[in-house]
Amino acid sequence: MVLLWALLLGLVIGLIRHRGLAHLAKLKLRASGLVLLAVLIQILILPLGQNATPIVTWGMEYWHIASYMLLLLFAVINYRERALWPMALGMLSNFIVITVNGGHMPASLDALRAAGRIATVERLLTDGVSGNVMLMSEQTRLNFLGDILWLPSWVPFANAFSIGDLLLGAGVIWLLVKRPSSPTS
Repeated sequence: MVLLWALLLGLVIGLIRHRGLAHLAKLKLRASGLVLLAVLIQILILPLGQNATPIVTWGMEYWHIASYMLLLLFAVINYRERALWPMALGMLSNFIVITVNGGHMPASLDALRAAGRIATVERLLTDGVSGNVMLMSEQTRLNFLGDILWLPSWVPFANAFSIGDLLLGAGVIWLLVKRPSSPTS
C-alpha cells in the first residue's frame, strides 16, 4: 500500500504546486489502458485487506506476472516520459523477483510484523504463501528485491514493500508533481 501513499502525496503536492490538477491533462501518455488492465488484474488476484481473500485464486501466479508485463509494456511505449523511468525500474525489479520466485513476492517476516501484518505472518508460517507473497527464506531468490521494507503499523494501510515498490512510488510522485513539458514548435 506504499503506492497508495505515493499517489496521495503526489496528488497533494501537485495540487499545491500547480494550484490544481489541470497539469495532469497535459501528460501525453499512450496506452494507459494497459495500466488500468494491470491494476484490475491485481485487484482481482491480491487480498485487499488484513484477512481478505482474493476474488480470483486460480492461476494467481501467472496473472501476477502478466500484470507486470502489461506495466512494463506501458513503460516501454512511453519511454520518452522521464518520470516513468524510476517507475519502470521498480516494475522491472518487482517483475524479476516475482518471476524467479514462481509468481510470488518473497516477504520478510520481520518487515510484515513491523507493519502490523500479523495475520499474513501467521499464514506464511502455516502455509508458506499468503496471496501474492511467499515466506522469504534461503530457498527464495533475490531476497534483497523482496518485501524487506515497511511502513510502521500506526500508518493506515501499513504493509511490507520492496525496493521496486519504493522506486515505483517515487516515479508516481515525480509524474504527478512535475511540470508538463511545453510543446516544441
